[in-house]
Amino acid sequence: MTTLNSRPTIILIAGHWLGAWAWDDVLEHLNTDHSRAIAITLPGLDADDPERTAKTLNDQTAAIIDAFTRLDVSEEQRAIVVAHSGANAPVSLVLDRHPGLVQRVVWVDSGPMATGSAFAPDLPEEVKELPLPPFDVLGQQASLEGLSTDALERFRVQAVPEPGPVLRQPVEFTNDARNTVPTTLICCSIPSAQVLDMARGGHPMFAEVANLQNVDVIDFPTGHWPMWSRPRDLAQVIQSEASRTN
Repeated sequence: MTTLNSRPTIILIAGHWLGAWAWDDVLEHLNTDHSRAIAITLPGLDADDPERTAKTLNDQTAAIIDAFTRLDVSEEQRAIVVAHSGANAPVSLVLDRHPGLVQRVVWVDSGPMATGSAFAPDLPEEVKELPLPPFDVLGQQASLEGLSTDALERFRVQAVPEPGPVLRQPVEFTNDARNTVPTTLICCSIPSAQVLDMARGGHPMFAEVANLQNVDVIDFPTGHWPMWSRPRDLAQVIQSEASRTN
């Protein structure tokens, strides 16, 4: 019989403007008979936090490590970390600082960041936060394919502006062991062949993929927010990746 402590822990982390609520539809479909799954809200994305605009990537990274501690994650009982979109910055830092705590990282329409890079390095210091753009603007930056009117309305109502310090802060790495963590790229809005071509060509968005020692790619055609456009299918893919032993 599978015990609670032997079940892999799946930690779901959404990208910019999103909290744990973004994974609700996926969590409904995850098979928790064989795993534990939890979604977390990163610091700066809790609408009730009066100091949220001052939060940094270091705060977000610390929050993920705190979640590991609460869930008894260790080198003997490692976590499956699922990172969507802009969650790649704090998750990349976690992999650099604590690679031995992660059994597999699953990037959802995302990927590891390169050292020295930042999401918006030129964002003026006086900009305290970045609200969710109008959808006609956002759709030019990331695919909205598959999102219903209800999903878009929920996105608009529940989105929290992204803190400026998170967007400006560059990531700095010191531990090449982060590249040894088994990795899955779930490619949604950009096909895997194109992602791998960009990685080989040194494109800033995916250059770090070329340094990964154990990487698998999965084509999952949909828009940039598959947790709403294909939640059941995404849950099945995450479950399958979490069950892998290498």
